[in-house]
Amino acid sequence: MRILLLMLWLLVPVGALAYHFGPGQAHLQMDSVAAVLKSARADVAAERWGAAQAAFEQALSQTPETETRLRQELRLEVCKAQMLNRQLPSAHDSLVGLMEEVNADPSTPEKFAQEVRAALASSQYYLTWLLRLEGQPRERWEPEIEAARQNYTLLAKQAAANGDSGSLKLRKEDLESAVRLARMDLGELQGLPLPSQ
Repeated sequence: MRILLLMLWLLVPVGALAYHFGPGQAHLQMDSVAAVLKSARADVAAERWGAAQAAFEQALSQTPETETRLRQELRLEVCKAQMLNRQLPSAHDSLVGLMEEVNADPSTPEKFAQEVRAALASSQYYLTWLLRLEGQPRERWEPEIEAARQNYTLLAKQAAANGDSGSLKLRKEDLESAVRLARMDLGELQGLPLPSQ
């Protein structure tokens, strides 16, 4: 009996090592991601958009491929930071791809899909504003503002269906802004200050 207990006791370090070099590595990796995310959120709170973008990108690069939802959430955060860090075209392209992924996955939570759609609509709105200021032809900017209008309409309908009056009010205001931007004369647009995020 003593020999059996001694053998079991000697196997404990072997089990601990097996865990450490096996599943324990995934836990260490996720702990590292959590630490980087804490830093990123602090940068967002302090409105250090470049640092926040870099931290979210680092967290994304450290997140295992198997963590699909977390990777999508991090990609969304990278895009938001990019928009605030004056990298709108890059953020817009990434959001288009992310929205396609979210639409193709029926298991995506509705709240997350709405967050992605809202960010995409914002990027379309601000991109339209910039394209118009650059003097791009209507054929170039009109599809963007029309897509933003459709996204804001869908978000408003979802907010109404969910009984979320705060979101409904915000989405209606966004929709009105998109319609106004599409109808606005270029001279009138040039006289306005650039919109903030």
